Amino acid sequence: MSKPVIRKLWCAVYTRKSSEEGLDMEFNSLEAQREACEAYVASHKQEGWLLVPDQYDDGGFSGGTLERPALKRLLADIEAGKVDVVVVYKIDRLSRSLMDFSKLVEAFDRRTVTFVSVTQSFNTTTSMGRLTLNILLSFAQFEREVTGERIRDKFAASRKKGMWMGGWAPFGYEVKDRKLVINDQNAETVRWIFRRFVTLGSATLLARELKQKDVRNRYGQAIDKGVLYKLLNNRTYIGDAVHKGTAYPGEHTAIIERKLWDQVHSILQESPHKRAAKHRAQTPALLKGLIFDGAGVAMSPTHTRRRGKLYRYYVSQQTLKGAAASAAFRVPAGEIEEIVVDQVRRVLASPELIVATWKKMRVCTPGTTERSVREALVDFDQVWSELFPAEQARILQLIAAKVVVTAAKVDLHLRVDGFASLVADLKGNGSIAEAA
Repeated sequence: MSKPVIRKLWCAVYTRKSSEEGLDMEFNSLEAQREACEAYVASHKQEGWLLVPDQYDDGGFSGGTLERPALKRLLADIEAGKVDVVVVYKIDRLSRSLMDFSKLVEAFDRRTVTFVSVTQSFNTTTSMGRLTLNILLSFAQFEREVTGERIRDKFAASRKKGMWMGGWAPFGYEVKDRKLVINDQNAETVRWIFRRFVTLGSATLLARELKQKDVRNRYGQAIDKGVLYKLLNNRTYIGDAVHKGTAYPGEHTAIIERKLWDQVHSILQESPHKRAAKHRAQTPALLKGLIFDGAGVAMSPTHTRRRGKLYRYYVSQQTLKGAAASAAFRVPAGEIEEIVVDQVRRVLASPELIVATWKKMRVCTPGTTERSVREALVDFDQVWSELFPAEQARILQLIAAKVVVTAAKVDLHLRVDGFASLVADLKGNGSIAEAA
């Protein structure tokens, strides 16, 4: 009588550990799981069970998600027909989510793959086996959720005591013995950033200055405008520990004094456009010396107050010299300045101006490229609204020959030489930001 033919069953051992703690040990949890599973497979050798050559180990991955590299490789090998049996130490090593586990079981069934837990014996091909599996998995999911609640509660309680609970240390600090301590060199840079912001009143200008100085945080990341806003709003610098929007006194030492913090945030409370408008009000005569009426007569800035409100105008010299009412001419300063600024900003991107400026610059700086001129002008357009009024007035004097205003239109006459000087200024040492 011939012996029955025993079909080979290829067994894949899957192991998982939620945290990376202890993985560097000589004999860690993943190896312990694999050893138990391989012994189980060896005990079924007479039934044709053989280990696949690959190992599927996920160290430091939660069981609440299927986004695990080793698990993905396992599922791919199952779809390729390389695996007949999946062996785990306990079912929660494969998944702690009931919904995710159902998806895995469906994938196993589709390829006629058997699932085996070394410490929990059941057969997933029967209705009773599936019921047992779902009960065990429900408890596994419940345990994961309770553990998560305990961790969140502990984290919140620790933050209320001002303790540092891990993560990236803010620029200016470093972590020693699980506590935040000040890095003197970086902390001085943070203080300089806060003080400089109070001086400039503009995150755009400060970010530009930091880029020119190549200031980077402790991770080598450039401090652009987005990073700068996060830094200026980080309450860790005044000694607070924040949890879900609530600040508690921290154990660490503050880098920024409360007075300086309040100065910064009194500026941040205003929008960039309001800040620019506020600065313009301090130096209102943006077009002084540039604006003329239709007859070629210069117009001078003047103002009046009504009920405590300031009204600004540009008035023709004919009016100031007592000319007849028919010859009198004046325009609201705010409106005409806005029109001129809009014209300047529109012309910055025009191909004609870019080419003319580039040709002018090539005479003094032969290596200048058209692309570099275009980038400089576009970059300037982005920072214009946050420049201080004195700097805006200086630039208009540089690039504008004159502004002619009539009742029907506004003519802006520009100077190509001025734009060449502006581009050279932008590509140089950042004098625009310094002057602001």
